[in-house]
Amino acid sequence: MHSVFAFLRRDARHFQILFLAGFLAYGIAVLQWDAEWQRYLILFGTCLAVQAFFIRWKKLPWHSIKSAMVTGLGMSLLLKADPLWVLVLGAAVAIASKFLIRIDGKHVFNPGNLGIAAAVLLTGQAWVSPGQWGSGAALVFLVGAAGCMVVLRVGRIDTSLAFLGAFAALDFARQVLYLGWEPEVWLHRMSNGSLLLFTFFMITDPMTTPKAQGARIGWSIAIAVLAFVLGWKYWVNATPIWALLIVSAITPLLDRIWKGQSFRWLVPANTTALPKNL
Repeated sequence: MHSVFAFLRRDARHFQILFLAGFLAYGIAVLQWDAEWQRYLILFGTCLAVQAFFIRWKKLPWHSIKSAMVTGLGMSLLLKADPLWVLVLGAAVAIASKFLIRIDGKHVFNPGNLGIAAAVLLTGQAWVSPGQWGSGAALVFLVGAAGCMVVLRVGRIDTSLAFLGAFAALDFARQVLYLGWEPEVWLHRMSNGSLLLFTFFMITDPMTTPKAQGARIGWSIAIAVLAFVLGWKYWVNATPIWALLIVSAITPLLDRIWKGQSFRWLVPANTTALPKNL
């Protein structure tokens, strides 16, 4: 058992793959989703194939294939489309962007985030379905607990808390204080599974968040404010997705102004501590 846990904690992507696969199984088994195996296989397979292409081309280590697995599972949980080629497009853009859109040796956009946005904007035949998760207490506990484990391992709990705290406060001020709705309505919105997945698994990507902690907190709050405004003023669906895409464009500038350590996925096998930012 100890060796299994040591293997899992050596690379945060192991936790991400395990938990995201668990969420998918939860959706199918408990929430009674249709088991859209063709959609899952296309997204997952395209991500792996494109990653493998760039691994061979750039002569990269094969352990980076795990990043494509994380992206494929994340997109399977959020992205829906009827034409299969739209799924291929979204997944291909997601992985290719890591290698083609880079500044200072670091990719700019969260791959899954950009892939979903590209599929929706370029085709008009894809969408994100926040309501598929419901808001049950078991799901909140599952996503929250698993998400906390992941972000603590990659040292990005500050990002999750800053975003969720700011977004929840703004939504509470509007829904409860301004509109006079019951607090239960606000709590229901904050318990949405898609929002929690975004909070703990997408916005916390250590490769695309600012390196310095102070910059990350301000960056996260900016995403929360923009997501709130897009939803309140413009009735945009899945606003955190679009807010992250827009604000990510300034991440390279923040990294140049506020210096911080670059993140490394792998922890040396003989390391007992869980470093935040290697």
